[in-house]
Amino acid sequence: MTSHHAGSADELAIGERKLLNLDGTKVLLFHLDSGFHAVQASCPHLMLPLKNGKLMDGGKTLQCPIHRAQFDIATGGVNKWANFPPGIQMLNVIRKEKCLQTYTVTVADNELNIEI
Repeated sequence: MTSHHAGSADELAIGERKLLNLDGTKVLLFHLDSGFHAVQASCPHLMLPLKNGKLMDGGKTLQCPIHRAQFDIATGGVNKWANFPPGIQMLNVIRKEKCLQTYTVTVADNELNIEI
């Protein structure tokens, strides 16, 4: 694993997110009440962007804006697999549930680092 500088901790207010490209890996960095979290920037369902995904359950769940798959933002676990629009479930027979990749975020001297 390689540590990548992701900016200053005070650059992101609580509730904000930032899209990063760390050596070719697109990452979404969130600053939530529970701390800083980093996840892959695309939904593992069809690899569509999560940048505009809805935060739910007080920031514990990230919902894909396209097919509404929901993931635990801290663990990447699937809370609910893609279920929209009606009929997408047929595709889910082929595209099995996949967890969202998460990355460790550390804060030292107000600087953020993400392990990829």
